[in-house]
Amino acid sequence: MPKAKRKAHGGDASSPYSKPSTPKSAAAHSIFKMNTDLGQHILKNPGVASAIVSKAALKQSDHVLEVGPGTGNLTVLIAKVAKAVTAVEMDPRMAAELTKRFQGTPEAKKLKVLLGDVIKTDLPHFDICISNTPYQISSPLVFKLLALPNPPRCCILMFQREFAMRLFAKPGEKLYSRLSVNVQMWAKVSHVMKVGRNNFNPPPQVESNVVRIEPKNPRPQISYEEWDGLLRICFVRKNRTLRAAFLGTSAVVELLAGNYRLWCAQNDIPIDDSPVAGDDAEVDVMDVDHVTSGVHEDEEEAWHGFSDGDDDDDLPDFFKEAKAKVVKGANRKKKGRVSELVREKIRKVLEDQTELADKRARLCDEGDFLKMLYAFNQEGIHFN
Repeated sequence: MPKAKRKAHGGDASSPYSKPSTPKSAAAHSIFKMNTDLGQHILKNPGVASAIVSKAALKQSDHVLEVGPGTGNLTVLIAKVAKAVTAVEMDPRMAAELTKRFQGTPEAKKLKVLLGDVIKTDLPHFDICISNTPYQISSPLVFKLLALPNPPRCCILMFQREFAMRLFAKPGEKLYSRLSVNVQMWAKVSHVMKVGRNNFNPPPQVESNVVRIEPKNPRPQISYEEWDGLLRICFVRKNRTLRAAFLGTSAVVELLAGNYRLWCAQNDIPIDDSPVAGDDAEVDVMDVDHVTSGVHEDEEEAWHGFSDGDDDDDLPDFFKEAKAKVVKGANRKKKGRVSELVREKIRKVLEDQTELADKRARLCDEGDFLKMLYAFNQEGIHFN
């Protein structure tokens, strides 16, 4: 007579002592689901993580800022070398997981976790920045790091591949933008490595690159706000001529006229701001003036397409405000003599002094923008 089959010691499926039937892969990720809306793609390849940390050339005295540490795969490696690590994390779940991972370890006292948005957070002094950067904040993070009063020694940052290529782009190339000019003005940028999407959990839809950004020391002796303000106007639509960028929209002239009035007041320079006489002396602040010299018809677009697509999030505030207020015939105002004076100064700088009026921003190099900024400042026109 055959023997009866013995049941496993775990009991049957209905027993309270039975083992869970959850697959190992599901159990490993049952802590919480990654929020891809926040750019949560955890770097899971230890070889890539080690390479990133080694490229930072950390010293034992370094204070490191890590943006978006996630579960701490990079943080653990950084803490073994650096003196201190400040990790800025947006997701409270990730911050709790990171803190838990360091509890009871010798490196626990080195770690400080800041919960919040790194773009809005006041950062402590740090020597190195290392980040598997959430792609949504790539551009704001780079600009924030470059604008710091005491910039870090270097930054090892992982970006979406196309964004990383914009950092290297040269005049005339498709990806050349305000970001390219700013980064190359204030820092030396070098490529570190390519990182495939399968090195992340969950895998993103794009490939990634790691770059090394080393701020120049000493820094260029120009105002960052002035420089960036000039570039914002030039690159609102980088395929327009500079004449059209500055004189083709009255919103730009009005902005610079306001800055000119402030500069004159600060320097005790008297100005006549009375309205220009005449029946045709009214102007719609949002009208695109037909400055036909150097402007092709296909470049004169409505406001819904005014940005070139590369820097949609970097559209200057005065353009956004003017765009929101545009109502046919409701925004008309008297032309002032200061506005006309500023318009003539802009024409003089672009046509007579720099001869860049017919050049397009995408073809201008760092020297062209410096020449333009100097000429505008000499005429009392400022951008900050």
